[in-house]
Order: sequence, then C-alpha cells, then structure tokens
Amino acid sequence: MTLSPTIELDQTFHHSTPTHSYAIHWTSLGDPSSQPLIFIHGTPWSSRVWTNYAQSFSKYFHVYLFDNPGFGTSPLGKPLPDKEDTISEDLALDADLSQQSAVFAALFNHWSREWQQKPHVVAHDHGGLMTLRAHIIHGCEYASLCLINVVAIGPFGQPLFKLIAENESVFTALTGPVFEGVVEAYIRDASYAGLDRETTEVLKRQWVSTDEGRRGFVRQMVQANSRSTEEVEGRYDEVGRSMPVRVIWGKEDAWIPVETAERLKMKLNARDLVLIEGAGHLVMYDQEGKLGVELGWWLSHVRGVKE
Repeated sequence: MTLSPTIELDQTFHHSTPTHSYAIHWTSLGDPSSQPLIFIHGTPWSSRVWTNYAQSFSKYFHVYLFDNPGFGTSPLGKPLPDKEDTISEDLALDADLSQQSAVFAALFNHWSREWQQKPHVVAHDHGGLMTLRAHIIHGCEYASLCLINVVAIGPFGQPLFKLIAENESVFTALTGPVFEGVVEAYIRDASYAGLDRETTEVLKRQWVSTDEGRRGFVRQMVQANSRSTEEVEGRYDEVGRSMPVRVIWGKEDAWIPVETAERLKMKLNARDLVLIEGAGHLVMYDQEGKLGVELGWWLSHVRGVKE
C-alpha cells in the first residue's frame, strides 16, 4: 500500500465530562452539503489508517476523520483540577471504551448541528464498539453502519494483553530498542500480507518516540484486557432493525478469529457478511483495493438513506 500524504486534523473539539477535559482533533473533507461519512479508527492506530479511503470517498460524501483521545494527534484526556482524587484506576485509562464512546457521542452531536441527513459510519477494531455504544446508550443515529474486524463481542484479548496487565510495571520500565521491538511485533502481527517499513514506522511512531507514548501504549494494553460490552451486547439485535449494517472481516485476522464475524452478524441482524481473503486485522493495508471495492459497493447501495 502506498501511503498518501497525511491529512491534517485542523479542527479541535473541546469537551468535558464530570472527571476529564478533552481536546479532540478532527477534520472534514468534501462538499459540506453531501451526506456525512465518518471513519473511526481503533487501537493502537489513528485516523491515519483511513487517509486513502477518506480522500477517495470525499468526492461523493462529506467525510469526517478524528483521532480518539490519547491516539494520533489528540492528547490524553486531562483530569479536572478538583477531580484527581476521585478518578478510579479504570477511568484513568485513556483507552477506556466507555469514556471514548461518550466523547465520540459528544463530537457526533457537535457535528450533527450542520447535517441535513444522517451519516454513514465505517468503523474498525474498537471503533466498532464505540459506534455501537454511541448508538445504543447515547442515542446517536446513523444512516448505515459498516463494521470492519471490530471489537464488539467476546471472548477478548490476545495473550499479550494479559501478560502486560499482570506485569504493568515491568513493561512500563522498558525503553529503547526492547520496547520498540515489542510494539513493532504487536503491530506486524495485525497484518497478514506484511507491512512495509514506511507503514510500520508511521503506525508505531507515536508509541515509541516519547515517554508519554510508551506509557500510553502500556495503558492501552492493560485496558484491552477487558472490554465495555456488558451494557450493550444484549441489545445488539436492535441495531440491524434500526439501520442497514454490514460486517467486513479480513479472513486471516490473527487478533480476532473469523468465527467472531459470523456471530456478530447474527447478533446485529446485519444484512450481510463479507470475508476478504489474504487480509488480517489491518485489512485496509493488506487488501486496500478489495476493501475499497466492498466499501464502495456498500456505500453506493445505502447512499441517500436518511431514516
């Protein structure tokens, strides 16, 4: 895959919860009068994984990109000055999906003031659970939902999640080439076809270039050992009844087995399931063209859906 120039996230959305303040960096591309299309990334990625698709689909849609708090260019949420002592260990995790979903819902509502139509949403990895929580718990309405190798139903977790969660101080103390090797091995395992050096460097840079990045990566792995699905998984059957849903899966995903895709399709009452041969978890890098075709077909069929 040839990397396109980085799209600058030149807008900032400020949001506060009872415990934290956030500054979410985002941007939009295309004609603002076109139907909205939101791309959502997972962990440990950023909106950078969607650059090529965002540029292409901005010819037909008003495309939105953003970095989740603690990822890419969006800083970690900051505890409010008088709340530090009340924040639990779970809430302190930048990758906590209940927090991230609530922040996304606030950003979604901010954007929606300018919309004439509901948006189509494309989500990868834990972005899938974010969109489901935002819809089920926070009332965000989509024209359609396309879920790609998403975190949404258990069982969860790679052995690395459990290892880091049980030895957090050890991994936090790692520095230099040793820590970089852990991150690179983890990222490379997400690809079936293999990542070139340039792509690998882009994906790992945030996590290995600073002490804050290294701590952030460890925090993510600790949080990833558990997931915030309990409130929503029992209501997944509502989703497919309220909008068209498609599930796309890289068939050789080493992180989330392909069997999960069929279970998720059934739970969500999704319209269909597409398995992409020769692709792992990072299907947008492994099979860029095939994923582009499937997204294009899907969006051409649901384009204009408002209700």
